[in-house]
Amino acid sequence: MSQPSFSLTLDAMDVLTPDELARLTPPERLALIAQLWDSLESDQLPLTAAQQAELDRRLETLDQYRREGTTWAALKAELEQR
Repeated sequence: MSQPSFSLTLDAMDVLTPDELARLTPPERLALIAQLWDSLESDQLPLTAAQQAELDRRLETLDQYRREGTTWAALKAELEQR
């Protein structure tokens, strides 16, 4: 999914006012959110213990299903035989 083309430059301490934010289109606001989110390192994202436990559980499940899974080539070949 591509992000809309949007460029906004802020000095280190500049903050957009509510009026400036209101003038941005929804796609521009979403692009700004995405830029801010992408600027964070994984260790800068605050997680609760419950969120970390859920992420760990999902990663473990992903690894398990990956081992039990099939490749796209094998699945495609099986579907073509039907």
